[in-house]
Amino acid sequence: MRAGSMDPSIYRKRWQKLRDGKADPDELQQLARQVAFSFVDKHFQSGIYVADYIDLLCEMATSYSKAELNGIASAALFEVIVEKLCDDFEDLPVEVYSRVMCQVISYCRTVPAGKSLDARLTGFGIASFDQLHKRATSIHSRQHRHDKTRPPRRIILLSRVTIGADVAILSVMIQRLRRLFPEADLVVIGHRKLHGLFGGNPDIRIRELSYARRGGLFERFAGWHAALDILREELADVGEENVLVIDPDSRITQLGVLPLMHTGNYLFFNTRDHVLTANGRCLAQGTNDWMSEVFGASEHAYPTIWTPPELLKAGKTKIESLRAAGARHIVAMNLGVGQNPRKRVGLEFEKRLLRAFVAVPGTVVVLDRGFGADEEQRSALLMADVRECGVRGAETSFAADGWPPLSHGVVAVECGIGEMAAIISHSDEYIGYDSACQHIAAAARTPTLTIFAGTNNKNFIRRWSACGDTDCRIVHVNTLTDPAHVDVNEVISRIMQERALRTPAHQRLPVQEVHVGRTGDKSTPEITRK
Repeated sequence: MRAGSMDPSIYRKRWQKLRDGKADPDELQQLARQVAFSFVDKHFQSGIYVADYIDLLCEMATSYSKAELNGIASAALFEVIVEKLCDDFEDLPVEVYSRVMCQVISYCRTVPAGKSLDARLTGFGIASFDQLHKRATSIHSRQHRHDKTRPPRRIILLSRVTIGADVAILSVMIQRLRRLFPEADLVVIGHRKLHGLFGGNPDIRIRELSYARRGGLFERFAGWHAALDILREELADVGEENVLVIDPDSRITQLGVLPLMHTGNYLFFNTRDHVLTANGRCLAQGTNDWMSEVFGASEHAYPTIWTPPELLKAGKTKIESLRAAGARHIVAMNLGVGQNPRKRVGLEFEKRLLRAFVAVPGTVVVLDRGFGADEEQRSALLMADVRECGVRGAETSFAADGWPPLSHGVVAVECGIGEMAAIISHSDEYIGYDSACQHIAAAARTPTLTIFAGTNNKNFIRRWSACGDTDCRIVHVNTLTDPAHVDVNEVISRIMQERALRTPAHQRLPVQEVHVGRTGDKSTPEITRK
């Protein structure tokens, strides 16, 4: 529980005392989060924007020589003000986010570590907070248009940084851009993990870039610097006037606040626009709407993935080995929450969920062991529970030569995101929390059920729901009102009822082959099924 909001001057006195004494990470974290929550409280209570809170957080995040100490206040700024309240389509409007981020950037360019940040902004003709804020407001509110009769030679798309959003948004854009501009060179700037999802499409070049989602302020801005360096290389041989850059509300540009181009060949997709948020459209549907509005071509593309053929083939071999052992129904499951524990229902729920699935003879659950020590530990607890219930369980990795020949039980698999995509693509169905894998499953046309917890915001749930040419369902769990009394058995019963409602037409069709590349009629890459 946090203390009530205090005047910024009181917090500043506490900070000065803390700064001048021995650095205490726990006290620093407590103070930084109090400052961040006070900013939010003031805005919610009266709509007042108290800039002093933001300046204080910036000072706390840039005053130490040790990055881990600076990262404490940076985390409070992003987790409390930016990510939870802005990226989650909650009540804090886009305009407030823009003002916060412009203030943070303007502060950072005045300190020694921000010298390169300042130089690059100056190079774009941006010398003050007002100029930066005016540009951001214009970018967010402008109705972007592009004349499709002027085909660019190269199209550069920025990753959203999160894998699920890249599947839901970028894959739709890629398909539609390929139809509109079949001769254009398509480049995606994003994390190397995208090779596992888009690497099977030879028409796409992926330029690798890392974004520090848990880093300090300057570590987060490093992604923008890296993107500018990549752009300079990509513009060198074709010229800026022949390149189109599309920014789908990327964290690389801090959601459009940081500039990328000197010319007007920059399109910004404001995914947090209040009209888009209010109409109940999911991200994939909203992306299609935006593409039609910008380019004047009315058509539709479902999200898709282009898993590298070697991974897809290996995934098929793994799943077929289970079917050969006698498995009649294979369920891919991922219970990771992307370092956001709010999305989790609880360990007891997960245990009973697994038990419910393997209670059906001939069912094999392929459980992604997850990423990081916490998820791997939870996976181990689930496997221990499975064995205690007398059900066969085995641990393996995607790279292992052979999988345990289970006809019934749980196989916990260590794998990367592209490898999990290959597993999901050949499974009969997928289930998990709101995470990247739900979007991957829908894009692979695998029947999908997503468990939404940690929010009661219907717009958030609709926006992030999986969308694909398959059966996509959700079960919402209210973990906010009375989390201690969530009826786990009732939730599992609802999950089983949703699965039972699937018609034969919605059952999983096996992957036959993948056709990718530019064809004579310039059609979009597509997956063909038996």
